[in-house]
Amino acid sequence: MSQTLVDALFIVVGYLAGSLPMGVIVARVTGARDPRTVGSGRTGGTNALRAMGAQRAAMVAALDVAKGAVPVAAAMLVGASPLAVALTAAAAVAGAWRSVFLRFHGGRGVATGIGATLVIQPLVIPLAAPFFFGTIWLTRYVSLGSLLGTAAGAVLLGVFVWLGWNDWPDFLFGVIGASIVWIAHHDNIGRLLRGEERRFDLFARGD
Repeated sequence: MSQTLVDALFIVVGYLAGSLPMGVIVARVTGARDPRTVGSGRTGGTNALRAMGAQRAAMVAALDVAKGAVPVAAAMLVGASPLAVALTAAAAVAGAWRSVFLRFHGGRGVATGIGATLVIQPLVIPLAAPFFFGTIWLTRYVSLGSLLGTAAGAVLLGVFVWLGWNDWPDFLFGVIGASIVWIAHHDNIGRLLRGEERRFDLFARGD
């Protein structure tokens, strides 16, 4: 099999893996409420928490991380090119946002991007985490934490490329991945600007 075909195959695999709607799957397997019926209607961990509670939401988040990490790790293991690895990671985030299995609806791609980043450059996660958790702690806006955390992650990947620790396509993934997350949060950004965004309450459940 040619290198080009291998590279293309993993980009497709990345998108299909990212498209797996873990929030919906966990809800159906465990008999919990579908996260699409509450809150934002998204399938990710925050909305899963509203619909299903902490334990199932943690399961959704872990699976969402895995669907970003596994295809990227597999691409690296079989020797896909650095560009293909980065595009596989970006495709996984795109799939999480626009799932082929949910008529191109889905989540916002944050956890899937974290999973991909853990494989590409794990140091980014602890360095970007203060932007994510600190923002949520100070403002109780998960959306704002996600926006600032992903932006910080993209910048950090650029720094690691500049230091020579990563290949340039890894920064490309950071930019594409962060852009997808920001686009996916367009409604949240509008509410933040209008002062109407929902604040996160750990103990709140969706109606």
